[in-house]
Amino acid sequence: MSEEWSNPAYVPAYEMLLELEKRLDALRHVGHTGCIDPRGTTALHAVRLAAAILQPVVPGTEAPPFPDDTARLLQLIANCRDAALDLGEFAPVGPVLRVIPGGREN
Repeated sequence: MSEEWSNPAYVPAYEMLLELEKRLDALRHVGHTGCIDPRGTTALHAVRLAAAILQPVVPGTEAPPFPDDTARLLQLIANCRDAALDLGEFAPVGPVLRVIPGGREN
């Protein structure tokens, strides 16, 4: 990245994103259900995406401490889209249909 694009004003924001990434990564493992929370994980992905987008313009920083290759960033975008739009694993659960034995026919 060219020096003309770097902006030292982004340093605190980038550092906050990295701290938030650590906190979310820890919190999503201690959910009340005993399993990894998919929405917490997606929030983590959104923060990782934001950090990966911002990092090239933050002077004096190395790549983020998580995968930030193009394929991974595209997957993070897809995960965020699914959570925001209630798609895939984030889709609302529909009503459960049950067959009642001995029920009458119409």
